[in-house]
Amino acid sequence: YVIIGNCAAGINAVEAIRDIDDKSEVTVISHENYPAYCRCLISEYLAGERQENQLLYREKNFYKKNKVNLNLGEKIVKVDSAGKKIFTKSGKKISYGKLLIATGARPKGLDIPGEHKEEVFGFRTLDEAKKIKELAKNAEKVLVFGGGLIGLKAAYALKKRGLHVKVIVKSARILSQVTDEASAQMMGRWLTENGIVIRTGLAPVEILGDKRVREVKLDNGEKISGDIVIVGKGVVCNEELVNDSGIETHWGIIADDYLKTSVPDIYVAGDVAETKDIISREYTINALWTAATEQGKVAGENMAGRERIYPGSMAANSIEFFNLPLISVGRVRSKDKRYEEFLRVNEQDYVYKKLLIKENRLVGVVLLNAIENAGVYTALIRRGMDISKVRDILLDDYFDYALVRDLLEEKEGFRESISITGELVKNA
Repeated sequence: YVIIGNCAAGINAVEAIRDIDDKSEVTVISHENYPAYCRCLISEYLAGERQENQLLYREKNFYKKNKVNLNLGEKIVKVDSAGKKIFTKSGKKISYGKLLIATGARPKGLDIPGEHKEEVFGFRTLDEAKKIKELAKNAEKVLVFGGGLIGLKAAYALKKRGLHVKVIVKSARILSQVTDEASAQMMGRWLTENGIVIRTGLAPVEILGDKRVREVKLDNGEKISGDIVIVGKGVVCNEELVNDSGIETHWGIIADDYLKTSVPDIYVAGDVAETKDIISREYTINALWTAATEQGKVAGENMAGRERIYPGSMAANSIEFFNLPLISVGRVRSKDKRYEEFLRVNEQDYVYKKLLIKENRLVGVVLLNAIENAGVYTALIRRGMDISKVRDILLDDYFDYALVRDLLEEKEGFRESISITGELVKNA
């Protein structure tokens, strides 16, 4: 078994394989120089809330215990599916019997003059976080382009370090991809009250300065000064290594229900995998840690011969800034009249609860500062359960798992699970 990628998908695939096959050789290859770490926690490292050793995803002896040949600092540039070989940038050739591609994604660039200066960063790797942390010691102003999760996490971390932070967003609001307008406006107000400047409807056209970043020119002609620039405008799948391999791609590498690619003995998992969405049933990429974890487990089991269907992924995001938590799951907005909105709002206390329901099925939820039942709502969404018996109390203070236990565990719902979530829901 050869696994390209050493993050959530790759590590969980190793564990799944070793649960079935303790004898075959397992090789893990990563272009980074670190053992597996929690990528989603690098903002806490940058903020000074965690040390580097607290980012580790597994214990230090993980690779030895699981008899893994670990190759760090090696980038795979080509997959030869006919010859069942992969090639590294340094010229190495590695043969495989079963191959898992878990190469993840990389930050989108700005595609403007000056973006390759040393003080311009994405925010996805530990190396990037280390460089930003070092520069922040002598910096005053930070410009963050992008109001999604990546950009806001970087902004929060650098504000916690005492820097002046401006977030510049092309769209009309922050978090446009993960939540609805009302909750985004409330979170934006909270971030502003905690010292982060947010400006919307603007985009950069040029990063100015000689050797170092001095200022950025915006599309309205304005120039704003900054010492560090963070680009958080989404990600692009790392799929270039499969060019000319016969592996089918679209947004990412397309996976079937068993996370196989279009080529025999090659599987895919994580942010590079294009899979079915549980709610829409369309192929998409949900670049989430939780999705990568599940996909790695399922891919690993299938690679080792235990057939298991992957039920699909769905959007699920959880963030917290200055002690204000926000969770969004599933579909969170729609202009379609077939969808019903259930709302509970308290602007003063920053409380926002929204449920989106279609044909007596919960399909989405947004929770701001009132996240107690997030797990129950998520279970209802994943299982596609008929909620007609409890829909009128879903937003009540006394609503909890006990009130829906019988509904969730009834034979049809729990055992069969309406066919869309498969056996994964048994462990939800």
